[in-house]
Amino acid sequence: MRLSAKWTQLLILFLLIALLPLFFPSGYYFRVGALIFVNGLAVIGIVILTGYAGQISLGHAGFAGIGAYASALAPGHLGLHPLLAVVLGALVSAAVAWLVGRPILRLKGYYLAVASLGFGILVAMVLSNERALTGGPDGMPVPDPGLRDLLKDLGLKLTGGEFWYWCCGLCLLIGAWAALNLQASPTGRALRALHGSEVAARTVGIDVARLKLQAFTISAVYASVAGSLLAMQNRFITPDVAGFMHSIEMVTMAVLGGVGSVIGAIFGAVILTLLPQVLTVFADYEQMVLGAVMILVMIFLPEGLIPSLARKLRGRGE
Repeated sequence: MRLSAKWTQLLILFLLIALLPLFFPSGYYFRVGALIFVNGLAVIGIVILTGYAGQISLGHAGFAGIGAYASALAPGHLGLHPLLAVVLGALVSAAVAWLVGRPILRLKGYYLAVASLGFGILVAMVLSNERALTGGPDGMPVPDPGLRDLLKDLGLKLTGGEFWYWCCGLCLLIGAWAALNLQASPTGRALRALHGSEVAARTVGIDVARLKLQAFTISAVYASVAGSLLAMQNRFITPDVAGFMHSIEMVTMAVLGGVGSVIGAIFGAVILTLLPQVLTVFADYEQMVLGAVMILVMIFLPEGLIPSLARKLRGRGE
């Protein structure tokens, strides 16, 4: 029986997550893997917003900051379990995205990009200036969710790196499955029609404003959950998680791998997460190399690495 494209992509992603630890020489690589999965989850949100719906956001790290600080603040101030704090952060991010998205999604092109950038900067400023609550630029600790101890009681002993590798890998699989399901759904087809032409989509009865707001809200939830996972595994968080450069990194990962492809965007997250680790010996030239990679990809593989390579391979096969 031939697998559909969706299940083929999910199977490949599952096998990579499951088999890669067999080649890890040390526990450090589990940490790097977990960071890749967190970035991949955030980037899937960019795929839904930009790749599916055709809307640009340069302030998406603001939602990652909301999720991260919800995990840090809610257990101590509201008495919530850290996992419920993740849910709370996602709900708050969804509510904020709905409120913010209603006015700014009326804008188009670079006007929308600048408006979303302003939102991200505003969130980062609030997190930096509210020292009494967030610790300001120095950041604050994040409570341990205690799940590793629960697994230990059940007889499954994992190091911190191993636990977060499998936890973040599972979250990435769930996020990819949800995004691929959305892509194949009537809503996903309507989003792609919206991406092609808002005017044409409107003439066939698609509620353009509602769909754009839905895509913006869903992508905010992805970013929020990714921010929460990052905060909990690091056990410490600073306002940098909501900073402008983090937003640019998200968009760059998506564009590098292929903003219209879930697997492509995850691959982009792999590259841009690993490159700084590989280029530590060339620390003075790291940004230059990253910039050169992006320029070459945009010139020779404008659709992103994975979609462009897939098209070239199909062309050769024909």
